[in-house]
Amino acid sequence: MVRGKIQIKKIENKTSRQVTFSKRRSGLFKKAHELSVLCDAQVAAMIFSQKGRLYEFANSDIKKTIKRYAEYKGAYFVADSKPIEQYVQGIKKEMETMVKKIEVLQAHNRKLMGQSLSFCSVKELQEIATKLEKSLHIVRSRKAKLYEDEVEKLKAKEMELKDERVRLCARIGERPMGMPTGSKEKEDVETDLFIGFPKNRP
Repeated sequence: MVRGKIQIKKIENKTSRQVTFSKRRSGLFKKAHELSVLCDAQVAAMIFSQKGRLYEFANSDIKKTIKRYAEYKGAYFVADSKPIEQYVQGIKKEMETMVKKIEVLQAHNRKLMGQSLSFCSVKELQEIATKLEKSLHIVRSRKAKLYEDEVEKLKAKEMELKDERVRLCARIGERPMGMPTGSKEKEDVETDLFIGFPKNRP
């Protein structure tokens, strides 16, 4: 008969919990022994029961194993903590530098906006004025360029519309208004200005 999977959670029944603890503990120590024999490893395991009773296994002196573990972990933590501390210190210095740069930029921006000028010297004010003039020149140049581009686009659009009007008039057989005919025929309408009654002219 196949056993079902046991759900991994606390066993509420005290008797069942004690039986399971005893079986699993024995199985764990057996696996630890097999590992030490098969792989020639130094293995130690300690278990405290719910009542505080100690169970242990070691293939050598457990005190020496614990001492070795403590020395290794101590050296590991000391060696590992130095790079972390250096990294944290580097981050702090970088933050301080960035905060100072931000403060300088904010102060400079306020001056460009015409604020906090009370303590500026004449030289500083002259530098600010020069920067503003340069900035204004760049803005105006960019504005003029955009206007020129827009005018060129409008001219191109106008030419397209004229060409389209010519094509449409050609399709319906009419001459576009305002367009030259290319002929020298006389018009029937007289354009001369006369005062009084018209006179017969030859």
